[in-house]
Amino acid sequence: MSKFEYKVLHTCKQSGARIGELKTPHGTITTPVFMPVGTQATVKSLTPEDLKNVGAEIILSNTYHLYMRPGHDIVKRAGGLHKFMAWDKPILTDSGGFQVFSLSDLRKITDDGVSFSSHLDGSKHTFTPEYAMDVENALGADIIMAFDECSAAGASYEYAKSAMERTLSWLKRCYDRHSNENQMLFPIVQGNMYADLRLQSLKESIPYARCGIAIGGLSVGEPKETMYEMLDVMRPHYPENMPRYLMGVGSPDCLVEGVLRGIDMFDCVIPTRIARNGTAYTSKGKVVVRNGAYKEDFTPLDENCDCYCCKNFTKAYLRHLINAEEILAARLLSLHNIYYLINLMKKIREAILSDSLIDFYKEFKNSPQYQ
Repeated sequence: MSKFEYKVLHTCKQSGARIGELKTPHGTITTPVFMPVGTQATVKSLTPEDLKNVGAEIILSNTYHLYMRPGHDIVKRAGGLHKFMAWDKPILTDSGGFQVFSLSDLRKITDDGVSFSSHLDGSKHTFTPEYAMDVENALGADIIMAFDECSAAGASYEYAKSAMERTLSWLKRCYDRHSNENQMLFPIVQGNMYADLRLQSLKESIPYARCGIAIGGLSVGEPKETMYEMLDVMRPHYPENMPRYLMGVGSPDCLVEGVLRGIDMFDCVIPTRIARNGTAYTSKGKVVVRNGAYKEDFTPLDENCDCYCCKNFTKAYLRHLINAEEILAARLLSLHNIYYLINLMKKIREAILSDSLIDFYKEFKNSPQYQ
């Protein structure tokens, strides 16, 4: 019996979007799903218990950052990420590729791998596809990503093609290195904003996909409409029997648009990032709680929300915490924002189940939440 299995439970007659279950060694995930990001083995300001209470089924951690600090060897000696961070549900780790390529002037790419300087202390390091697999294996996540080259929005066709071909070459090397039956390797589709490259990358990645495939290199600076065009191009060609994961995407509008285009898994740092800046997603759109308008507003952040923050605190109190630079502000707003996105995914699943996702989409797009 495989430790991983994906099953489609229902396909929306109106939209073609689907509800599924992904079985992993640390539990079953219901898709479509939003995954909170715990970059450095923690979702900023929140405990594992907080995450369970808001309904998180899986979280993401970052290979590059954990390799840099505390080091994958330390995490392995601690018993792997699950024990290290006391999270007993599924974990996904990226390969570190996006972070490495974001270093721009601090790295050098060859067909063998990437040499780069640490953003922390300038020390020199090299990631090959094989070494990226070794690091992810040591971290011990349930789902791991192949090492890829992510080309920036606006890259020339020639560079995008070269990066896509290198990603495919590295994928084979990752696949050959990977041998842990407790981890599922996802290939990453690249190709920038060029439809033919996207389709070639998808086609040539599928043979390496066993129970999931990721779409990388989108939401990297291009207009959202361009991202949707790329997703439309790929949608008819995805395997039906595995989840599709759109990397680094998680604003409310993109979640709804992505599910309509056949996506099953999403992640993004945005809910905790905007929380630290004093901003919240609500049923009436974004609320910038630090604004003076809320100084004497003794109503909940969102009257239609039953998260811990909204049931117990007012906008005036939250604004006070923000202006006083109290840590609790980031914690409460992060808790609310993640709850909001997880609850949005629940509503999307309910619409799929009732074969009414397009109706839900039309209503949502005309609401202040679509932003």
